[in-house]
Amino acid sequence: MIRIKRVYSEPSARDGARILVDRVWPRGFSKERARIDEWRKALAPSTVLRKWFGHDPAKWTEFRRRYRTELTRSGMMEELRTLARLSRKRTITLVYSAADEEHNQAVVLMELIDELV
Repeated sequence: MIRIKRVYSEPSARDGARILVDRVWPRGFSKERARIDEWRKALAPSTVLRKWFGHDPAKWTEFRRRYRTELTRSGMMEELRTLARLSRKRTITLVYSAADEEHNQAVVLMELIDELV
């Protein structure tokens, strides 16, 4: 099972493995408080793409397309396949810091992993 959750939401035992998918560490949050099991920076959008998107919902469709292309070109699909295999055995939660819960990289990653399961 794959879930997504903001890092600012309270961690739960139901989260399973908590994997941070942001390129930068969330502001004002200690590692102890975040309870992150893994930090996979390489899965996060590039700085250029992240800044271009700026969490603007009007750019969401194009962001999704560009981000998927970026993941494919950077060789990250194998890492997503690994997460897909892991998600068949246990719950994993992709953790992100964006305020917008519908338009962020974790949503795209979850879609891609679901396609690989």
